[in-house]
Formats: sequence, structure tokens, C-alpha cells
Amino acid sequence: MKKVGVLLLALMLSMTMIVGCGSSGDSGNSGDTGNTGESGNTGDTGDAADAGNTGESEVYRVAYIARAQADSFAAMLANAIVAEAEKYPHIRVFVMDGEASDEKVNSLIENSITEGYDLIIVQPNNGESQRPFVEQIVDAGIFAITTNARIAGIEGASSVDADPYSQAKVNADAAVTQVPENASVVVLNGPPGNFHADERRLSWQVEFFDKRPDVTIVGEQIANWNKDEGMLYMEDWIQSNSNIDAVISMNDTMAAGALEAVKDNPQFEDMLVYGVDGQPEAMLLIKEGKLTATSMQSYLDLSELLLDTADKLLTGKETVIDVDIPNPLITIDNVDEYIEMYENANAYN
Repeated sequence: MKKVGVLLLALMLSMTMIVGCGSSGDSGNSGDTGNTGESGNTGDTGDAADAGNTGESEVYRVAYIARAQADSFAAMLANAIVAEAEKYPHIRVFVMDGEASDEKVNSLIENSITEGYDLIIVQPNNGESQRPFVEQIVDAGIFAITTNARIAGIEGASSVDADPYSQAKVNADAAVTQVPENASVVVLNGPPGNFHADERRLSWQVEFFDKRPDVTIVGEQIANWNKDEGMLYMEDWIQSNSNIDAVISMNDTMAAGALEAVKDNPQFEDMLVYGVDGQPEAMLLIKEGKLTATSMQSYLDLSELLLDTADKLLTGKETVIDVDIPNPLITIDNVDEYIEMYENANAYN
């Protein structure tokens, strides 16, 4: 009997140990692997591959490399992309600042390739400098999109942009009849080698200056899309020219700088001023009668089209996409509808 009791006691202890070792529900905190649908981690360039196990089949990581967040249009576009990405729970966007430096932009591209992003969007600082690095994206088997401005001719890469020649042409067509005979004008250019800067200047040459040989350029400078530079050059020009009939600027920001330089100066109150981009500030300047015209390059349209394109590429609906947004002319006659558009988008808040 003692032997039987000992055997029973040993068997009971053995069963207790088996039950203790087999406790389930404690083996991995399943479902706690990531904040999916988080599309707005601006500036977060770290490892975000936490897209798992929340019901989505896959969450894609997209790197957006902005030309320069100090550039007002580039900053608005980056913010709009982050906001638009909220509509795509399977896409997570990470914004990186190229700081208007080819070296910085190229380094960010290389880092994004190394970190294994599913898609990389590049807003070039200088298209030709970024070309070989975007080619590296494609060679690595990663989707690539160039935007604002596109880098044309890269096999396997996509692009979302606007037509810069057409953007300038709608302004130049109006200026042909608006600029007075024998006018003196100044020209503000974007960075050399930038597709938009070069094409807009070419368009003004062909569509305006070649058609109006009576017009004299009394000042022309590269102001790098920058308001402060536009203002400084304009301050120099008004010191050396008693009359400037028109400012021809390759974007709204430089045009706004030129207008700041002649603010409250009655000598230049009839001066014509042309820009490109259709920025919120430009709409108000047109409404006030200070900016003559601009052509719309909507950062809202670009952001919508960029996320739509990214979605189609990542989900296999398309392999390569090249598409442009429209570029209507905006004047005092139609500016109210664009002001309303920006008010609805909270652009003035």
C-alpha cells in the first residue's frame, strides 16, 4: 500500500508540472505589432516596418524626399501629401527634407534604398544630379516616382507633374497684349538645371520675347524660387531703373518678393507682375490688384495624383505611370473660385 501511495503521489506531481508548462495565451502579444494607417510621420526616417497583423494584408512604406522644406511650395506639397495619405490606410508616408542640396537629396535616396522602402518619391533639387540615383531606385526593384519636376527618360520610373512650358505660356500669351510698347522688364529665374525653371524661361522666350522684340530686359537674375532673393534683386533694379513696366517671374514666391520691394511706392503701382504656381498668397495678391496673373500648379492636385499613382503601383494595377495636372490661367476675373478652393482646404489658417 505504501508503494501504491508513493506512485500515485508521483503521478499527481507530474501532471501538475505538465499543466504549468503548457499555459497558453502568453506567447507573443499577438496583434500589438504596429500603428498601421499612420501616414503622416513627417521627418521620421527611421525603421517603420511595423505594418503588421492588424487586418490589412500589407502596409506599404513610402519615402517622400522633398526638395527643400524652406521652399514654401515644396513645404505645402509635402504637407498635402501627408494629409492625402490618410485616405490610404495601407500606405504610410515618411517625409524627408533635401534642404535644397543635391548631396543631401542623393544621400536620402541612397538611405531609402538601403532601408527597403516599397516606393520612393523624389522631388528633385536638380534633375540631372538626381537622375543616376533615381535609376538606382529602379535597379533595386523599388517603385520610383519623380515629381515637381519630373526627371524624364528613366526606364521603369513613373512621374507626376505639370507641364512647365504650358504653365508659362498661358501667362506669356496674356502678356503679349498686356505689356506696353517698348517696355522695360525684369526677369526672376529658378535654379539652373531645374526642369521647371528651364522650361518656363524657354516658354517666355519663345512665346513672349521673340514675339515682342520691342521689349527690353533691364535685369535678370536667378532667385532660386526664394522670396527674399526676389526682393533683394528687385531692390537693386529699382535703384538703377526709374521705370520697370513688368516683372516676369518663374514662380509666385519670387514675384511676391519683387512686390514687397516696391510696396507703397507709387512709381511702380501700374507695374505688371506674372508668376506661376497659384499659391494661396498669390491668390490674395491678385485679388488686391498687385499680381497680374499666375498659372495654377495645385499642390492639392499634385498630392491627390501622387497618392493615387502610388496606390496603383503598389497594388499592382499599373507598372509605370506618367501623368500631368492642369494649369489654368488665374487673373482677377476668376481668382475668387481659387480663393474659395483654398479656404475650403484651410490653406489660410
